[in-house]
Amino acid sequence: MTAPEAIKSKGEITRAIILQAALQQASVSGFESLTIGTLAEQTGLSKSGLFAHFGSKEDLQLAALDESVARFNRLAFIPALSAPRGLPRMRALIENWLTWTEKAELATCPLMAASAEFDRRDGAVRDAVERHLRRLNIECMKMIDMAKQTGDFAEDIDTEQFAFELFGIVASCNQARNLFRDKLATQRAQIAFERLVASACNPQKAAKIKTQKV
Repeated sequence: MTAPEAIKSKGEITRAIILQAALQQASVSGFESLTIGTLAEQTGLSKSGLFAHFGSKEDLQLAALDESVARFNRLAFIPALSAPRGLPRMRALIENWLTWTEKAELATCPLMAASAEFDRRDGAVRDAVERHLRRLNIECMKMIDMAKQTGDFAEDIDTEQFAFELFGIVASCNQARNLFRDKLATQRAQIAFERLVASACNPQKAAKIKTQKV
């Protein structure tokens, strides 16, 4: 007999409702717009009820950031790990990365938005944004190194430079979508990624890799 599935408590359900509203608002208006008062209005909860879960605006911002990362991992990063090591896995990651906000029903990536909002500030929120993005950058570099180990990429490819350009593609895609309202932003980003890949491919495997495109 298997153990019954854990049932969420009322407190956990309420917290999830608050974080969903917080992420939706942050993706549109930024993390500075998050306040106990505005979320109380959006969720229909009392301010005292929100204070029971988040004692301050900063606590709320940090929790929303953590939730954003958790959703990105669930919808983009972890699914990509099921793809074969090397270039197929990188392609899966970039495909998921460019589309995960639509699956999460968010206007844009909250973490990328927060990086622009807090990059020149000091404090716990900025530190959290930097920590999350540095960790993602490290994971991307691991995938790049795997592509070198499998022979998909040339051994002399600069891993850090490739990761830098990869993040630039995602950042440009977000800007094109949100600032320019470019409906082709995702396609443009995918083309840019393939050009980056072509510059890194091992010439001996280039023809084979081309047939592996998803």
